[in-house]
Amino acid sequence: MKLFPFRRSRRNPSIDALYGMIVAQARSPAFYRGYGVPDTVEGRFDMILLHLALLLRRLRETASEGPMGQEHLGQELFDRFCRDMDGNFREMGVGDLAVPKRMLQVAEAFYGRAAAYDQALDGGDAAALEAALGRNVFGGGAALGARRLATYMRQAATGLAVQDGLARGELRFPDPDAVVEPSEGARQP
Repeated sequence: MKLFPFRRSRRNPSIDALYGMIVAQARSPAFYRGYGVPDTVEGRFDMILLHLALLLRRLRETASEGPMGQEHLGQELFDRFCRDMDGNFREMGVGDLAVPKRMLQVAEAFYGRAAAYDQALDGGDAAALEAALGRNVFGGGAALGARRLATYMRQAATGLAVQDGLARGELRFPDPDAVVEPSEGARQP
């Protein structure tokens, strides 16, 4: 048996499709116009992290499903995200020696946000989810935007829970324009 230590693994078209849908959803103008997400590199980065965290959460919850193994799919998806971030840093002119440090910051940002979002979603704690979004996406402000984004996240998590076809690269997120802004006094579970 010949081993090829420098051979790149073949790209999984399903992973590319899923990641492409995450990025496309994160770039939806509705988030920047209707929710007040800052239309900056950081704002767009946070929206990618949010959608990636939602999908990886779903894959963890259903790790025993599917012939491909959802956990393996999640790892491939996270690896694809890391390759994209690495490539973006290099395109922006970040030097080879600085890229690993930046990637460590990306990983810390992802894991911190994902843990906060998971904890709030798992506990049905709307206030904690809004607070995490306010802190991470809105820099401590935009309470109404954080409330609406929390509503969107809950709808997306509910929708992802019943989706099949992820291993085939099929993914649907809710339409952010269709998310009804909660009234000032109303709290959703």
